[in-house]
Order: sequence, then structure tokens, then C-alpha cells
Amino acid sequence: MPDTAPPNASRNDFPVLRWEIFCAVVDNYGDIGVCWRLARQLAHDYGQQVRLWVDDLGAFSRLAPGLDSGRERQSLNGVTVHHWPRQGGPFAVPADLGQVVVEAFACPLPDEAEAAMARQSPPPVWLNLEYLSAEAWVEDCHRMVSRHPRLGLDKHFFFPGFTPRTGGLLREAGLIEARCRFQAPGSGERQAFLAVQGIDLAPGEQLVNLFAYASPRLADLFQAMNGHDAPPTRLLLLDRHAREAASAWSGEALSEGRPLRVGALTLHPLPFLPQEGFDRLLWSADLNLVRGEDSFVRAQWAARPFVWQIYPQDEEAHRIKLEAFLERYRAGLPTAAADALTGFWRTWNDAAPGDAGLAGAWAAFSTALPALAAHAEAWCDRLADQENLAAALVRFCANRLK
Repeated sequence: MPDTAPPNASRNDFPVLRWEIFCAVVDNYGDIGVCWRLARQLAHDYGQQVRLWVDDLGAFSRLAPGLDSGRERQSLNGVTVHHWPRQGGPFAVPADLGQVVVEAFACPLPDEAEAAMARQSPPPVWLNLEYLSAEAWVEDCHRMVSRHPRLGLDKHFFFPGFTPRTGGLLREAGLIEARCRFQAPGSGERQAFLAVQGIDLAPGEQLVNLFAYASPRLADLFQAMNGHDAPPTRLLLLDRHAREAASAWSGEALSEGRPLRVGALTLHPLPFLPQEGFDRLLWSADLNLVRGEDSFVRAQWAARPFVWQIYPQDEEAHRIKLEAFLERYRAGLPTAAADALTGFWRTWNDAAPGDAGLAGAWAAFSTALPALAAHAEAWCDRLADQENLAAALVRFCANRLK
């Protein structure tokens, strides 16, 4: 089996393997969002047998309707979900421990699981699924091996990414086709979806999604969107941080499903949506402001202009990742649009509030939106030509187990 494949490989191209995916929920939804998409795609698109071990079923249940957060074991969407009590004593290793063990984002495995892996013959393929980055070094470190100092097990580091020399991005079968149908002029899918959410756009009103971490920049954004000669804008507030900041800025207590108009800006809080609904919100918008990793990737598959708020790290380490992605993403843009994109992304991720910088950056960015819309579609098409992350993982593991 070759190491790479066409972007649309099917379940018939792969053997059926047993998978154990361990996920420690961080920041409520980021890590589990990625793991749940991966587990479902492995099972649905490639016929893999997947167990997903999650330490916080309460947070997980918001993403996955039908999940019972009080049950220790259950089946959902073809995946067996187990509660993983990380602080609750010994770990009961399944007798049929999988052929592939994934520690998502370097979450430590139970000692009992590692010991069972060492006893298994042949040992499972052990993977550390890393965080997404556009930095150049990722290509060199993708699929590198680290030997366990006591157990003699090899752990492989698997990096998602934006180039063929990385593991690619999660993209389930039929995603691009479904999005194209949804966005096609005259299809009616977008209008019907928005109607179900209680969103009734006025003629010419632009639709913007806001999914953000807490930031003093939020009030500056509201002010900029409501500036002189600003176009009518419906701003969907998709999380608590955005809703609280909008309430403070407007002086009105906002509640889910009840829009508030302030000049040219309509603030519209929405209830939390599961992943499928969230994806369709991204497809529906003229602009998506997103945060973290999962929504960052899904905004790119939406083929719409977007802005990424990266999770702040100590010593400004996150800025290196931000600049690495900007360097890749802005390539091919006209100079004015590239400068507008870079200027607003950097200002949006700057924690200093209240200066004139964001208003000016927003004005330039808004002017560049037509060019950024065409660029977003072309970028999405290029990414879709690469093998997706789930297929790359299955192919790699199948080759290791031959």
C-alpha cells in the first residue's frame, strides 16, 4: 500500500483496524471537537472499529446530540464511547486492546494501557496526534518516532497540516459537495437553514459569525462594525464570551434568539449548536471569525473569508504559528488585499483594546472582502486536492501493521 493516496480514497482501499483514541477535554470543545470528527470519519468513511475514551462527557455531549453524559459506555454514530476517569483509580484495559492507540494532543495514556501495549504481539501502532500548525518544521517532524525508555515501544508523531508532506486536514467524504449544494444560488438550503435558526436577513444585510475567546478587542469590533457608513450587518454571537461582551458594549442584557439592533449592527445571540449545525452556520456567512483549531479548519472548508483568533500562549509563542499560517494563506492575494488581511488578523489577536488600530484595520479588511472571498474558494479547492487526515492515518497504520 503506497504512503499517499488520492484525496477521495474509500473504505474499500483499507483493511479494518481496531482503534483506541484517548482525548482529554481542554478548553471545553477544541480537543474533543477534533477527536469526535476523527472518530466518526474513521468509522463511517473507512469502516474502522473505533473506541473513543473521553474524560469529560458533559462537554462532549454538547457537541454530540444523543450522547448520555451519565453512561460509562455507549455507542454513537458507529463509535463506541467510553468515559475515561483520568483521576479515578486504575484503568481497566480492554481484553481486545486495539491495533492502533492514539493519544490526542499528547494527553498521557494510562500506565495500564502502556503496559498492555508492551505485552501485545505485535504491539499496536502508537500515535501522538499533534496540534495543527503551518510552521515549516512540521514537515520534517511528521511521522517521526520516539522510543519509550522502559517499554521499548515506538511512538509516532503525526502532524496535521496544509501540505502533502504533512498528514493533511480532517475532511469527511462528501463535505465539499454538500457545501457547494448548500451555497449554490437558488438552492434554498441556506435560506431554510437560517429560517430554522430564527435568522431573517434584510435585503443587503451581511451575515458575520463571531466565535471568540474573551478579549478586550470584542468591544472595538462592535464599534468598528457600527461605524460611519457601515453596511447593515447581522453579527451572530456563538459563544458566551461574545454575548457577554456585546451586552456590556450595548448596555442591554442579550439572550439567545433575541436580536438587538444598534445602528447598522444587529447583535444576534444563538444557542450552542452541534457540529453539523455549526458547519452550516459557517457555510451561510459572508465572513467567519473563529477561534482555536476545529473551527479554524471548518472555516477553511466553508470557502468564505475568515479570521482566526489563535489561543494565546506564554511568551507570545502563538504569534509564530499565526505568522506561519498568514505567510501561507496570503500567497497569491493582490498586495492591497494581502496587507488588509494581515493587518486585521494581527490587530484582532492583539490584546490591547481601545485604540484606533482596529477601526482602521477593519475598514481596510472590509474593503478587501470581495478579493478575500475569491481567494477563500481557491484555497479550499487546493486543500481538497490533498489526502485528508483520517485517510492518511489509516494508510500509515495499515502499512506499519503489515
